[in-house]
Amino acid sequence: MFNHRFGFELEFTGITRERAAAVAAELLGGRVSYEGGSYSTYSVTAPDGRVWKFMSDASIQPYKKVRGRVVEAGYEYRVELVSPILTYREDIDTLQELVRRLRKAGAFTGNGAGSESCGIHVHLDGAPHTPKSIRNFVNIIASKNDLFYKALQIAPERMRYCKKMDNVLVERMNRRKPKTLSQIKEIWYEGYSDTQGTRYHSSRYHFLNLNSLFTRNRTVELRAFNSGVNGKLHAGVIRSYIVLALALNHQALTQKSASSKKPQVDNERFAMRTYLNRIGFIGEEFKNCREHLCCHLSGNSAWRFGVATS
Repeated sequence: MFNHRFGFELEFTGITRERAAAVAAELLGGRVSYEGGSYSTYSVTAPDGRVWKFMSDASIQPYKKVRGRVVEAGYEYRVELVSPILTYREDIDTLQELVRRLRKAGAFTGNGAGSESCGIHVHLDGAPHTPKSIRNFVNIIASKNDLFYKALQIAPERMRYCKKMDNVLVERMNRRKPKTLSQIKEIWYEGYSDTQGTRYHSSRYHFLNLNSLFTRNRTVELRAFNSGVNGKLHAGVIRSYIVLALALNHQALTQKSASSKKPQVDNERFAMRTYLNRIGFIGEEFKNCREHLCCHLSGNSAWRFGVATS
């Protein structure tokens, strides 16, 4: 599952876009340039030629710290990091270190009083996908909607930007059984009045966003991830989200079929742990990922029906 390419978008505040770009340039050994434009973009070109961008995003509530207090800030504190194309084995260490350095420089994700407007978007390469794998993806997300949303602790402020899978869409997809991507596209946009295939089409505001597959991005986007924990960027949590996105992508691509039916869950932690193991979170390497993705769920991860007694 780690052979697939992905892109990464991280929203935060606390420092300016200019400062964030400087932090990235120092780590990457790159150079900073100001592109400006409607997103007031700062770009960092790394020695390998890849470009990391720091852009404005109007959905972010900007804050900064003044003498230890969080106060409202100007638009220059709205920061969205947009990565170049990445691969897990080659780039995850650099990405985590960048997150740590941004946090050390003062970046955070909310006002410290429960207001979290910042999120993470993972873009997965759409090239390997087929109509069957896209339908699999839709059904996988639909079947795990409730478990995922509790595990990921999506803040109320962000729910409008990452809605749960539309039951009507799922029903259409499974009833019509599309055989081409054109048929997938027709089903995805049904019921919307916006111009199809535009970057900012309103259909994109879902956990699974297929609008990006039908734009020049040609990606499958997962949007329902928080940028941090209790207002703070957390490199380990962010890694667990990326691994989850890659694992879900791999499951959709390789599984013969997938059902949208929601399983009965009488022990959330056990259900999540066993599911994560099934899709590739196996061994010591992913122990922390499993812990991050199960920590907000109720129940016992080791025993489905409670702790065994002697």
